[in-house]
Amino acid sequence: MKDWKRWLPGAVISIGLIAVFLYFVDLGEMVDAVRNANYLFLGIAMVVGFIWIAIRAQVWRTLLRDRPSYSAVFWTVGEGYILNNFLPFRLGEIGRAFLLSRKSDMKFMEILPTIVIERAMDLGYSAIILLAAIPFVVGAEGAGRIGVIVGIVILLGFILLYILARSNKWALDIFHKLSARWPVLQRVGGSFLESFFSGLSVLTDGWLFLRFIFWMTLNWATAIVSYYFIIRAFFPETQVTWAMFGLGAAAFGGAIPSLPGAVGTFEGAFGGALVLLTGNESASFAAALTGRLYNYINSGVIGGIGLAREGQTLSGIYEQLKNLRARQSTEVE
Repeated sequence: MKDWKRWLPGAVISIGLIAVFLYFVDLGEMVDAVRNANYLFLGIAMVVGFIWIAIRAQVWRTLLRDRPSYSAVFWTVGEGYILNNFLPFRLGEIGRAFLLSRKSDMKFMEILPTIVIERAMDLGYSAIILLAAIPFVVGAEGAGRIGVIVGIVILLGFILLYILARSNKWALDIFHKLSARWPVLQRVGGSFLESFFSGLSVLTDGWLFLRFIFWMTLNWATAIVSYYFIIRAFFPETQVTWAMFGLGAAAFGGAIPSLPGAVGTFEGAFGGALVLLTGNESASFAAALTGRLYNYINSGVIGGIGLAREGQTLSGIYEQLKNLRARQSTEVE
């Protein structure tokens, strides 16, 4: 029952956005747009999508201080994305921390902070990219304000994380004093915080953080290239700023509560951005659906191979994650 209640808001948003798009889109024109698309550009976008995953693995491995092997991180990244596409509550993020902890000498709670940092930086980059494209997009002033707000929130979040990373002993001392009356909470929470702060230490290592920024920048640049070719396949007049605007909008759309895989919110954000740029609802929705298909193919191939190599299934991992959450709740109680 609790899971159902957590599903409901995202399901309503996803279904509502899909209904809006279907209302405005001419399905016949959308099919024609797919038939007339430039498949050479779509092929290039597909290849670039796999390169994106390869670079994303290096982004995460840098945050992990190169402790796990690249192979382990690469397959785990794919597994995380396929979990996000098919399981609720963005369990792919928890799932990849869980899966990588079983392939390396790193603890689950030592890995998890690196995912928090990675995702927070993703939001920061999406805000920057969106803001950079705004001056070239007519009628997108509202999106610019949203980008500024999100950018400020992300910056404040990183400042807070940096302070915690620098002052972790002070924070641990306060926690132990406040939790002294509850030995179980002190033991479990103390272990949690020690591992969490250990993962945050990447923020205090200047050279490591610069390497992370380099790979993250290259990763987002690769995403812009992929989006450029997807959009160009449907709109020959496409400019790089269109790809930046569409990518930034899609990233924000993915952060909105939705069904697994950002169903509806991705199409609404990406397709809506293209409608704003082109005025063509049918071709824009065709491009958005292509982007959706590419997400499934890229994550499905890499994640599927990774899961098969380890003898895992989506349902099996879902049960393991639910058991992990239940054990942690029992320990705290």
